[in-house]
Amino acid sequence: MSKDTSFLFSGIKFDRKKFAADFSKFKEKKETADTDEQFLENENSAPEAETLPVVKKRKRKSKVSSSVSVEGFNVFKASTSEIVPKDNDVNEVDSEAKKEYHRQMERDALLRKKHNIHVSGMNVPSPLQTFSELRSRYKCRSFLVRNLAELRFKEPTPIQRQAIPVLLSGRECFACAPTGSGKTMAFVCPMLIKLKHASTDGIRGLILLPTRELAAQTARECKKLTKGTKFRIKLMTKQLVKSADFSKLHCDILISTPYRVQYAVRKKKLDLSRVEYLVLDESDKLFELGLVKQVDTIVKACSNPSIMRSLFSATLPDSVEELARTLMHDAVRVIIGRKNSASETIKQKLLYVGSEEGKLLAIRQSFAESLNPPVLVFVQNKERAKELYNELKYDDIRADVIHADLSQTERENAVDNFRAGKTWVLIATDVIARGMDFKGINSVINYDFPDSPAAYIHRIGRCGRAGRRGEAITLYTEADVPFLRNIANVITASGGEVPAWILALPKRKWKKHRPGREHISVKPQDDDE
Repeated sequence: MSKDTSFLFSGIKFDRKKFAADFSKFKEKKETADTDEQFLENENSAPEAETLPVVKKRKRKSKVSSSVSVEGFNVFKASTSEIVPKDNDVNEVDSEAKKEYHRQMERDALLRKKHNIHVSGMNVPSPLQTFSELRSRYKCRSFLVRNLAELRFKEPTPIQRQAIPVLLSGRECFACAPTGSGKTMAFVCPMLIKLKHASTDGIRGLILLPTRELAAQTARECKKLTKGTKFRIKLMTKQLVKSADFSKLHCDILISTPYRVQYAVRKKKLDLSRVEYLVLDESDKLFELGLVKQVDTIVKACSNPSIMRSLFSATLPDSVEELARTLMHDAVRVIIGRKNSASETIKQKLLYVGSEEGKLLAIRQSFAESLNPPVLVFVQNKERAKELYNELKYDDIRADVIHADLSQTERENAVDNFRAGKTWVLIATDVIARGMDFKGINSVINYDFPDSPAAYIHRIGRCGRAGRRGEAITLYTEADVPFLRNIANVITASGGEVPAWILALPKRKWKKHRPGREHISVKPQDDDE
């Protein structure tokens, strides 16, 4: 028993000629065989060699091919069991990340729908839910959050929810939101967060506005938000343009109308090559024929290759939008509510007065029945503003007037008296309709029919601001009837009601509706007796 087991096979001979065909098959597979004992097993089962070995070898073939397919790799079972779970883990992580990404997109879509926010662009950042996210998401310094709390801003408005993250993510933006919706803060907050701290490197932020009154108002709001910091906010005044040496003037954010900045650039007093943030507020007005060349000069002077541009307005005509796309790179478009629509908090009314004489009767009757100051009255031009003021100044309604012929001091006094409540009724031209924020205006009266839908939206937008209620009354005569449909569309778009016959009128294409109107009577009634 201690002998080698090979003695059991002694005397056995293998007939190679008889099984030459079968032997040749085994010879081809010999290289893949594990031991010589497998051949001996086949020799013992010679009668079954025609069937059984073929089946077995087919099975082995599949095993061999599987090993060949991973030639050059360690294919031991231990190695395989370690590699596969790693791939699965990576796939699971990727899958979970995709799921979370889609869940976040759904949350963003629901929040935008809730606040009537419409965006277009690639990879638009998530909107803000609260101002506290400025610190958690964007590492905002404490002064800004503190100043927002002191100014009693509890939660972001729709335009602030979306525009602030867009600008903080380094994207350019052009936005359209109703009047009084907080657009100023929507571009000032990101600018202050990105600039981080005061610097002596020159002007780093530039805000352009169409009127001096709006520029002064924006400067006041900026200073409120930078309270307790060393940020230097400068308003470009006439005196500053003439006398200041801008090379020695420390300024972080400059606020101005286009003409004054253009004048300083042409005189080579002002260097804008370091400007990092350029904002065009009331951009549709800035791109009108009288201002667009000035704006173009300023944009070219802002030569910093990493500059970020943003456009804001309550109305965004298609022509301005096309121009914005050529000016900006990878911009995000943000629309609050319906594009070119008025605020839904304003009750709008159209009132037929027949003729120019009927207007004066109607406004006097309105004041006699229910004068609810403060009231803004808009007229077509400065001549008519003077005439209406001369007619109403004798009435007991504390009326005042503001127009382009007044000096800067007189205009500022008129605005300040109106803000302070010393003036109840302020007569104005469209110069004050752009962006001016008067707290608590109860009523706007369009004494003269607005010359365009955009002018109408900006006029009535002086009331119903920041969620407050307001009333807008538009007087119209026979000469204004052909253009009623355009204004009626704005009213219905913001939820107002309009008579069916007005909506049945044909819609006209019009640029400026400024008919020649009769003079407003300035003769005292006693002279007729």
